[in-house]
Amino acid sequence: MRPAVHRTYLAGGFAALLALIGCPSHQGTQARPQPQATAPTLPPKPPQPPPAEKARTPEPPQVTPAQPAPLAPAIAQRDHDLMASVEKAYHAGLSDYQQGHYASARSNFDYAVDLMLRCNCDLKNDQALSEEFDHIVDGVNTLELDALRQGNGLAPQAEPSPVDVAGNITTPANPSVTARATAELKTTQSDLPLVMNDYVAAYIDFFSNSPKGHATIVASLERMGRYKDMIERVLRQAGLPQDLIYQAVAESGFRPQAVNPRSGAGGMWQFMPWGTYGLERTAWYDQRFDPLESTEAYAREIRKMYDELGDWYLAMAAYDWGPGNIQKAVQRTGYADFWELYKRNNLPLETKNYVPIILAVTIMAKNPQEYGLANITPDPPLVTDTVATDYAVDLRLVSDIVGAPVQELSALNPSLLRLSTPPSDAFELHLPAGTAQLYEHEIAEIPLDKRRYWRLHTVHDGDSIESVAHAWHVSPSELAFVNQLSTNSDLSGVESLVIPLAPASASGALRSALYRPRRGDTLITIADRFGVTVQQLRRWNHLRSGTVTPGRRLYVAEPAHIYASSHFRRRHHTSRSSARRAAKHASTKKSASASHRSGKKKHG
Repeated sequence: MRPAVHRTYLAGGFAALLALIGCPSHQGTQARPQPQATAPTLPPKPPQPPPAEKARTPEPPQVTPAQPAPLAPAIAQRDHDLMASVEKAYHAGLSDYQQGHYASARSNFDYAVDLMLRCNCDLKNDQALSEEFDHIVDGVNTLELDALRQGNGLAPQAEPSPVDVAGNITTPANPSVTARATAELKTTQSDLPLVMNDYVAAYIDFFSNSPKGHATIVASLERMGRYKDMIERVLRQAGLPQDLIYQAVAESGFRPQAVNPRSGAGGMWQFMPWGTYGLERTAWYDQRFDPLESTEAYAREIRKMYDELGDWYLAMAAYDWGPGNIQKAVQRTGYADFWELYKRNNLPLETKNYVPIILAVTIMAKNPQEYGLANITPDPPLVTDTVATDYAVDLRLVSDIVGAPVQELSALNPSLLRLSTPPSDAFELHLPAGTAQLYEHEIAEIPLDKRRYWRLHTVHDGDSIESVAHAWHVSPSELAFVNQLSTNSDLSGVESLVIPLAPASASGALRSALYRPRRGDTLITIADRFGVTVQQLRRWNHLRSGTVTPGRRLYVAEPAHIYASSHFRRRHHTSRSSARRAAKHASTKKSASASHRSGKKKHG
């Protein structure tokens, strides 16, 4: 779904985020010219010769840094400090960018945006912070678009698609290849109208006998195993030919996060960022990179194009070049036939090659013995659990809970542009099969507004409150308190600890959740002071009466919930112990703790 003569590469999630934040949603087809982002120039600098080892690095454009919004006198010092830190990170990234150090620039830009998103600030209603956020994101977006025009943006270059590898083949196919393919076609079963001609045969020859071409097809067909069942189900439900699955080979090689560096088209089916395909794009996620959502969008688009043009080859060409352009070519020549448009040179070069490549791959995949594809081992189908979220949760915390590497979770959720689910939008989080119940049980232990920051630490032999606190750079008293332990508690009966990490500019957030009652305080006066209920105070602090003891610290905001989870874990997640078992404050209460560890849920 991209303009012709563009190439497709795999870009990282950050590059996708920056290419999309602030992009307007336009009406129109995929053939609409890409809008150009104009970067304002800085005053000219004296020319400096680049280092010899970077002689081939494209010179980045001169870009004016994003300026912070004017600060109102009422803005808190915290916000001043935050914005100063954001600006520092942004300018560090800008300096790296101007020197061609794209990986470092990406890291600094990511940190600048992260500071804003993790600050527990009201970005929507605080005008100064909101404008600062917009300035930073717009500035980074401009830099990313300029970097995309020069190459592959701020992300490292990755495997090209088969269309890119094959390019434009001008030499004719080997006659023996053409003869063999023509004979095979007579017995090849397909729900597409397969044909054999010199154009198709040339690509069969290339993908069969060129080491690079053959390796590309092998990698694509191996990767197809992950998504084959899902794609075939969507195509079947839409009443479409099953062999349209091979169009994804030409588009992306079945890579969900493939991004076209010039047009910005992205995902397995290469949708443009400004099109109207029923795919949502926010600063947190991009459904173009979701395999299921994008496949359903592809099915809608290809069906619409076929219904309009009445021919599958023209529909494929329209998917690459745009139905309006195909209609004009048909009207111009009087031929509603792809091969006639090809021979009359009424198609751009990429579109001319696009359809023959799809047909070549289809024929080869259906005759694996003849083309050295019989020994391919497809990747196993993706089987996942899915949980609905409407809160932000960091994938690192999810990793702690379910025992899967963060990289695996990112691969299961390729539409996420950050290592977090969105804070307010509904999102379906994909987890390794068999872990949904464990996740739901354990995430309930973490307060809703702490799920982007807090972590779980598996307790090992020799761990103590002091050593764990030191390793995570948190206060031992805070670590003990949030886990309802004492600083000298014996951790031998504890499986894991909640780690109360705080956002970058809100390090005092946990302390504000604690209150040391004074003489004369009652639960009613404390509840009134902190805007909570007496019932919440009693539940959070395990109080059986309304008596308040002066000097004893109380939760005045929701702490981590303490569940006896070892019994649950043995039944539901024997591969890893990654959550905390309840433990009492003192050794005199070990008998009570034992009853909770047996599987009984602790009330409070």
